[in-house]
Amino acid sequence: LMNAAVAQDVEPARIAQHCDSVSMCFPGLGAPAGAVLAGRREFVGEAWRVRKLLGGGMRQAGVLAAAARVGLEHAEATLRRDHDNARRFAEGIQELNSPVCSVDLAAVETNIVMVSITGSWPSPTELCEHLRAVSEEELAETGQAVSVLLFPWSAHTVRAVWHRDVSAHDTELAKNKLAFVARKCQE
Repeated sequence: LMNAAVAQDVEPARIAQHCDSVSMCFPGLGAPAGAVLAGRREFVGEAWRVRKLLGGGMRQAGVLAAAARVGLEHAEATLRRDHDNARRFAEGIQELNSPVCSVDLAAVETNIVMVSITGSWPSPTELCEHLRAVSEEELAETGQAVSVLLFPWSAHTVRAVWHRDVSAHDTELAKNKLAFVARKCQE
């Protein structure tokens, strides 16, 4: 909800007005845990009852609530930075003009970048393994040991997601690592 609101430059309520209920998890805003559920009184009451029935509940959750509040107060700036970093990464992939991978820049609206893998090698899983691993060759050639964690999303796609702990510098390192791996896959 918050990523969509920031990307569309609208208040979250404008998106949520079309929903009967809304749930938002605070780890997406940098808090260690927590979520909020909103809806009609009866719906929230039933959700509360079921949560208790299943053993859910926390005591002394004020510290977590404080972290969620800080996340909410800084959400727009934090998420905008995440979106900008994701966009820079996607632009870096496009600039590679690699036969190994590509990206649809028009589809990069938030903090998620879907990278298309072309050809039969590497597979998304293999590409993710190469991005995660650090080789002696990489260290010798680039002078840096960088491990990038992406997720093999489908048979021809990997997913990259930015969050508050991934900086612009980290994004540059990830772009450089992908360029290195793509070049090695071509050789």
